[in-house]
Amino acid sequence: MRISVTIDSDLLKRFDQTINKKKYENRSKAFRDLVTNFLIEEEWQSLTTKVIGFVTLLYNHDTKRITEKITDIQHEMSKNIISTMHIHVDRHNCVEMIAIRGLPHELTQISDRLISLKGVKHGKLVISSIENDRD
Repeated sequence: MRISVTIDSDLLKRFDQTINKKKYENRSKAFRDLVTNFLIEEEWQSLTTKVIGFVTLLYNHDTKRITEKITDIQHEMSKNIISTMHIHVDRHNCVEMIAIRGLPHELTQISDRLISLKGVKHGKLVISSIENDRD
């Protein structure tokens, strides 16, 4: 089925450069792969077994109370937080890497709360299955 998508010219240029670098033959195949990955990530939500995840946040630490908000969410969700790492990138930017564990919908809720904070420039959740979980 054909669809039409409106996209900013700079974003399209970056997309084309990236898919060329990854050796895609055309935009359609790259777009299908993006949609497939998006849907697979959504399917994780139906799992009823524990998974492990990693949330990576790049944020401007000059944004009012952002570090407090990130810490507050981590304390509130301490049953799911395994570990964190904080990296000072430069005078204004930090990276926070947070290892989390629990049901897929819990991890998504935590990451969505963190990524949506004002001052977060980029965030990503990566989820992996935990085989033979004994908890």
